[in-house]
Amino acid sequence: MSKPAPDARSGYSHFLTIPTRWMDNDVYRHVNNVVYYSYFDTAVNHYLIAQGVLDIEQSQVIGLVVETACHYFAPIAFPDIIDAGVRVAKLGNSSVRYEIGIFRNGTDSASAQGHFVHVYVDRATGRPTPLPPRLRDALEKILKR
Repeated sequence: MSKPAPDARSGYSHFLTIPTRWMDNDVYRHVNNVVYYSYFDTAVNHYLIAQGVLDIEQSQVIGLVVETACHYFAPIAFPDIIDAGVRVAKLGNSSVRYEIGIFRNGTDSASAQGHFVHVYVDRATGRPTPLPPRLRDALEKILKR
C-alpha cells in the first residue's frame, strides 16, 4: 500500500478550527501522533452535535469507531492553529467512513489526513442499527462527490 499524497483544503466541505495546546507537543517538539486522533474525533463529533443529530447523553443511536488510520506529511507544533476538514467518503446502511484533513495555519495542503469508520448501534443493545433519517441527511451534506 502506497502512501497517499496530501489532500488540498478544497477537497473538504466542513471545517473546525482547533488551537494546538502546549500539552499536545511531545519530547520531539511536535504534536504527538496520538493527538491527531483526538482532532479527528473532535471535528466529527462537533459536526454531528452542531447539526443536532448527536446528543452525547440521550441519543438512542451512537457511533462506535471500528477502524482508523492517519498519514502524516508535515509536522505541527504548539502554538499552531489547525483547521480540521471533515467529509464523508462512504455512507452505508449502519456505517460511515469519515475522512479528516488537518491543515496547519491556513495552508492549502494537509499536514496530516486520515479516516475513521463509525458503526452506528442502538445505545441500549449495542447492536448495529440503520442510520436515522436526520443523521443520514446531515451526513449527506458533507458526502464526498
